Amino acid sequence: MAATTPATPPPGAPGGRPEPSPPTAPRATGGENPLLHAAKLVREAVPPLHPGGRPIIAAVVAAAGAVRLLTGRGTGAGLLATAATAAFFREPRRVPPPRPGAVLAPADGTVALISEVVPPAELDLPREPVTRISVFLSVLDVHVQRIPMHGRIRSVEYRPGAFLSADLDKASEDNERNALVLETQTGHLVGVVQIAGLLARRIRCDVRAGDEVAAGETYGLIRFGSRVDTYLPPGVAPEVSVGQRTIGGETVLADLAVTKDGP
Repeated sequence: MAATTPATPPPGAPGGRPEPSPPTAPRATGGENPLLHAAKLVREAVPPLHPGGRPIIAAVVAAAGAVRLLTGRGTGAGLLATAATAAFFREPRRVPPPRPGAVLAPADGTVALISEVVPPAELDLPREPVTRISVFLSVLDVHVQRIPMHGRIRSVEYRPGAFLSADLDKASEDNERNALVLETQTGHLVGVVQIAGLLARRIRCDVRAGDEVAAGETYGLIRFGSRVDTYLPPGVAPEVSVGQRTIGGETVLADLAVTKDGP
């Protein structure tokens, strides 16, 4: 009698070989493509550029490309110069604090001077001493300027001048500068002056008299080292100190409700 071969149990049956599992698809991150998500994170981390810097960045790129074509060298230096120039014209996003009476810093930098002075004639403010807060911007700081409070631009006036070191007190009157007066929603007048420094050779102001503006909104740019003065309304006390770092559009320089005689 011929021997019989035992039947092999079908896959998945008791005693049979396990049925292979179908290949699984890569797990999506919150339903979003991982590469697109990574690109989004990078885009959010890199601040946008101020439009005033684009022609200069393009010129640096063109110069670096010309050097590369003529000499076959300089790629690294060209990339470094382009990155440094782009970093100078960065315009990071800022979130103003929810304080209706807050006078915000118009620029990133260091508080260099706090003094009681009569405002310059171009501001057309009352000729009485008020607190002036001077913020010095190094070449490493963000160089865009921001509106300190909600309100309306009352006046804008440009004055040519010298290019002394911006940390000197007399730079407020001798250097090239652009002054604006902001009338706040409460009727207060705040003066802001962009002042050129040793390396600065171009002041840009994008607002005009009559414009309605919002706190923290970018309104101007000074190229390569400068200073920005803020003239507070009479009697308002500063809330910063000399040597303190400021963040434009976020640091509170003063509160209109806090006077030198107390709230």
